[in-house]
Amino acid sequence: MTAARAGRIERAVAFALRNFEVVFAAGIGLTVGVLDIFGDRLIESDFASGATLVVLGALAVGSLSERTRRPLAIQEAMAGTRRAIEDLTMVRSLSGNEVRDALREARQGTNLWYFKGGTGTYLRAVTLPQCVRAAKENRSQLNVKIEILNPADERACNAYAQFRQMFSGSRPPGTAAWTAGRARKESYATVLAACWYRMQLSTLDIGVHLSSIVPTLRFDLSDSSLIITQDDPARVNLQVRRGQPLYDYYLTELHQSREQATTLDLRNATLLSLSPTVDETRTLFDALGLPLPRTFTEGDVGEIIEKALHAEDPYGR
Repeated sequence: MTAARAGRIERAVAFALRNFEVVFAAGIGLTVGVLDIFGDRLIESDFASGATLVVLGALAVGSLSERTRRPLAIQEAMAGTRRAIEDLTMVRSLSGNEVRDALREARQGTNLWYFKGGTGTYLRAVTLPQCVRAAKENRSQLNVKIEILNPADERACNAYAQFRQMFSGSRPPGTAAWTAGRARKESYATVLAACWYRMQLSTLDIGVHLSSIVPTLRFDLSDSSLIITQDDPARVNLQVRRGQPLYDYYLTELHQSREQATTLDLRNATLLSLSPTVDETRTLFDALGLPLPRTFTEGDVGEIIEKALHAEDPYGR
């Protein structure tokens, strides 16, 4: 027997086993039909009727078996659909007060906060003070990593200001216009705030990284979720829960971005009082290797101190 013929026989046997009900019914039907036609009434009418019922019963069994197999296929298809829906819903869109609520939820019980953005206004106004306060109350460790615009890079600060001006129409009344000078002061204020809070909490592990790449998005990542926000009011903001692949992707992305930025060694920071003075602030930035511009007056430095420790919540206006 050739291999090809053996293969055909195996396939035929497999088909018969998979479709036993149909094969059985067809066999009975053909046998009874042939004998009834050519057997010169060898088969009684009662037997023929019974055989017909057997055939119909076998076909019914086959139909039921098919219906049994079909729900399994439907269940598998539905499971695949559910997985696809879950993949689509791993990102939640946020608008209006939902952003503030999502950030509040992300702060609850977290021991880490990674931020990447322009100058970190909300970070100074809300995230740092509330996370530090919670860590003090719980006597827990707090790990904070900050990546912001390099205030020493005038070109980058000017480009960032131009980017923010694109959305000046949505600026709340009374809010200062974005200029390169403002961008520099805001970034200096975030550095000052990081150093000040570091001195208020011994269990705070905080790092500051300065980038010359102008960001168009803000990333806030906690233990529970990642929140991506932007200044364009026509576009939605996003939330990604921990445990979703996108959360892990951005966790790695933020790490790699910090690795390519300039890292400030905050161990060189000089002491600051509870209400830092202009001289203390200038000395601090000199010690960090990030001296304030000589053109900055006492009023400019005072503005940086105010922005660092008394920033206004941009979502609370």
